[in-house]
Amino acid sequence: MECQVTAGILSRLGRFSYRQRWLVVALWLLALGGVVLGAVNSEGPVNTRATMPGIESQQAFDLIEERFPDSGADGGTATIVFVAPQGQELTSPEHEETINASLASVSDGSQVLRVVPPSPGSSISTDGSTGFASVAYDVPSSEVTEESRAALADAVEQARDAGLTAEMSGSALKTSAQMSGVELAGVAVAAVVLLMTFGSMVVAGLPLLTAIIGVAISFLGVWVVAGPLEMAINSGILALMLGLAVGIDYAMFVVSRYREERHGPDDAEQAAGRAVGTAGSAVVFAGATVVIALAGLSVVGIPLLAKMGLAAAGAVAVAVVVALTLVPALLGFAPNRVLARAQRRGNFHPANAHSVARPWMRVVLRRPLLVTMAGVMLLAAIAVPSLSLQLGTPGDASLSQTETQRRAYDIRAAAFGPGFNGPLTVVVDARGAADPAAAVATVANSIKTTSGVVSVSDASFNQEGDTAILSAVPSTGPTDERTEDLVEKLRAERPGVEATEKVSYEITGTTALDIDMAQKMQSALVPYVGIVIGLAVLLLLVVFRSLWIPVTAALGFLLSLFAALGVIVAVFQWGWAADMLGVEQTGPVMSLMPILLVGIVFGLAMDYQVFLVSRMREAHVHGRPAREAIVTGFQQSSKVVVAAAVIMIAVFGGFAIAHEPLIKMVGLGLACAVLFDAFVVRLTLIPAILQLLGERAWWLPRWLDRILPHADVEGESLNEQRPKPVTMVSVQ
Repeated sequence: MECQVTAGILSRLGRFSYRQRWLVVALWLLALGGVVLGAVNSEGPVNTRATMPGIESQQAFDLIEERFPDSGADGGTATIVFVAPQGQELTSPEHEETINASLASVSDGSQVLRVVPPSPGSSISTDGSTGFASVAYDVPSSEVTEESRAALADAVEQARDAGLTAEMSGSALKTSAQMSGVELAGVAVAAVVLLMTFGSMVVAGLPLLTAIIGVAISFLGVWVVAGPLEMAINSGILALMLGLAVGIDYAMFVVSRYREERHGPDDAEQAAGRAVGTAGSAVVFAGATVVIALAGLSVVGIPLLAKMGLAAAGAVAVAVVVALTLVPALLGFAPNRVLARAQRRGNFHPANAHSVARPWMRVVLRRPLLVTMAGVMLLAAIAVPSLSLQLGTPGDASLSQTETQRRAYDIRAAAFGPGFNGPLTVVVDARGAADPAAAVATVANSIKTTSGVVSVSDASFNQEGDTAILSAVPSTGPTDERTEDLVEKLRAERPGVEATEKVSYEITGTTALDIDMAQKMQSALVPYVGIVIGLAVLLLLVVFRSLWIPVTAALGFLLSLFAALGVIVAVFQWGWAADMLGVEQTGPVMSLMPILLVGIVFGLAMDYQVFLVSRMREAHVHGRPAREAIVTGFQQSSKVVVAAAVIMIAVFGGFAIAHEPLIKMVGLGLACAVLFDAFVVRLTLIPAILQLLGERAWWLPRWLDRILPHADVEGESLNEQRPKPVTMVSVQ
């Protein structure tokens, strides 16, 4: 089935953009001005409560909102912890007066729903030395004002001035992620790499300029729709991160191919067309794999992930269109200045331009089996820590001890037990019970006698008296694996109680929510990987007309992925080299991290696969034997692939030192994944495996060849415009 949708059409698009460069630039600047105007008049990103349909803790939370409409279940909370001087008790009249006075300023806040002071038997320790006050707000934590937070800080300072130790924690203290200049430090590295790669300020600046324009449009576009779609700032940061990285790479591939295709002073427009028709085809298919992987996050069933994935996919799509239109337009303004100096002088010889690639290929192709085994063993060794992956939501325990939230956590854990920092909330629906109060008491007693539960609070009923809330305190901390076992045990034991008492009850709370979220992520990971790999393999079948290329590409991606996860576990969970990244406390890996990493890394891995192997296939289609095709394609693309990988590592590495934990994890994971995938998998393992396969690497069953659409990625339809032989290079 013929479907020439790539080289021919893209070549015409490239020539049009080159000729009508003023129009193209004006349209892009108009688009930029439009999103700037829209962003100025929009409310911007929001920080709403994350929801996760289909898990028990979410269903229980929704039930609380339904049956207890005035409880402020969706509101922010804060806890102020007080510690009396050594040998004294908080229940003394002097300290009670101090605590009440400090809490008075908080109680008067316009957003405060209620303040519960420390009381013996519930929120004061058995020795009387430590207690905590609970503050509930009638607005979500994202809407708690700085004035309300300042009142909390004033209460803490007032207690400290009176001689008490005081710290605070809670969701009301959390603010949305903030951007800082340090995340963009990779742009400076990218500029240096481009300058070293191409040896020209103009050619180094062009990819940076187009990428910045594209990512500005993407980021501001996310800003415009963030309010109506309830997107958090993380979506914009991820779009910025990916849009910047792929934007630079895609533009660089087109510019590099333009330099190769440029033969004379009258050939600039045709060269721009051929560059967009060939390198642009690879950009389209590489971008499509990234978009598939990111948009595929929508099928996981997690709204937060879907929004982040769609925002990033939009940024990648914009980067592709920029590379196909704005880049050739800007080439029209400086058709000669982007050429190498030797090329402008007329003594440029492509065969001599890849001195570094030739000796590396000699090593790889002489011992392909040994190289393959060594590469696989290296990545497998790095991936070993991923076997200990523990998912969760790092809380106050993972913060630095310089933070008041961490000190409050430690004080409560020492005085009351670690479980007090993550109590379980039990919602009992007793509408079907003959005696709701007695039925709820039976439920409470069943939970209280379960091993691992320290205490269960008295029941709080709604106005109708048919629904109750209990608080159960585990003996272990929120991120302890034994707490997860306890939640599973409580849920496993309840069918008997429910059947006997004619009630139903569910377990929620921050700890249970984190556990349920991690389990849902784990259950969604395998289907998601299957969907993404399946769609991308089909796309690569069309691109390469080979059965083995997509298979090896997918297997290489899995190696890179698990190696990157191994680094994440080693740093954030085990604490290896954590100080270098500002990770002062270890904890579980964020539940969103693995599935988000899969979505991004797979797309980027396929980028390098397409850019590198498409040049090898191009040489093979033009008549070169398998070995020569590997060498020729490698020498023509390896320099640019290396530069692209270094740029991506630099950009992602800048985000690895961000303050936001999720962005920090994603940044480090992506930087490591690109390092492993580009240098170990694509530039080492893939050539070695192709050498082992020989001509079989390009084999495709005839029946499959007949039904697959034909995409002219190699630019065969462009040969009539200017036939260009492929340089033969041998490796001895």
